[in-house]
Amino acid sequence: MSDGGVAEMWAPPPAYRVETGTEPLDRPARNSLGGWPCFDDDQEWPRCFCGERMALFFQLDLPDDIEFFGGEHLSVFHCAHHHDASDPVTADGRLVPRFWEAPQPPFPGSFWRVLLQRDPGVPEAEPEPAVRALPLTLRPFVDAQRPFDVHFKVGGTAAWAQGPEQYRCACGTEMVFLCQVPEYQEFGVHPGAPVQPYSIRDDAYLLFLGNEVYLLACPARCDPAAVLPVNQH
Repeated sequence: MSDGGVAEMWAPPPAYRVETGTEPLDRPARNSLGGWPCFDDDQEWPRCFCGERMALFFQLDLPDDIEFFGGEHLSVFHCAHHHDASDPVTADGRLVPRFWEAPQPPFPGSFWRVLLQRDPGVPEAEPEPAVRALPLTLRPFVDAQRPFDVHFKVGGTAAWAQGPEQYRCACGTEMVFLCQVPEYQEFGVHPGAPVQPYSIRDDAYLLFLGNEVYLLACPARCDPAAVLPVNQH
């Protein structure tokens, strides 16, 4: 078979650009910055090691054609008071058990939580109080992977800023790429919300000090929280 035939048979993985709307939400939506989080029946709103409830930065229903995770609900939480880059904790070539709760030096525990839930039910009665609720729309696109052509996206291929990173989940399964959030992606906050340390403005939050964020998830689905944020800049 010619090279052209091989190229014709190969298709890039489905990819969706995440676009932010401008009209504030006044009711629950499953695709949103901030807003009303959705949880499985046995899942509670995550809390930071400091005891404070983490802020919901964004949530999405993943399209059905996203490999391993299609149809599931992705939610990204981060403490508004504790702000640093994530630091994968490994031992014996794997992420440690319950790595999402492991100490993140200089902190004695984790300040972030990413959830992949299969059947989140009724949205919470009250919305995220700090992050402004805005609608998100997922639009399919061809993930061309051109240099510096970086998108807020789910699916596709990770556009690594400093070279690929690979991790093995504590269960032994190789983690796979799910979502990318560009550097300095801003999340607007309500007036009077706590000011995030080291943010670029008092009226905006950043994820992980504004680093590029790559979400790697366990395809074995060993736990809803088995999602690792990897940072590069």
